[in-house]
Amino acid sequence: MNYVLALFLPPLSILLIGRPILSIVVFLIWVPAIIFSGGLTHPMFILLAWILIYQAHQDRRAR
Repeated sequence: MNYVLALFLPPLSILLIGRPILSIVVFLIWVPAIIFSGGLTHPMFILLAWILIYQAHQDRRAR
């Protein structure tokens, strides 16, 4: 169950901040990366999601 959640967490978090195209791209890269590397790229995609969330908050503050 945790493995399935790990597959969808970064793309889902990017989708929830309103960037659907980027979430699809991340999902297409994320799934093979998880399968082939055993999860070594997990921190990179989590970091990408948090950067995008931070940018979305900054965009809202600027308005």
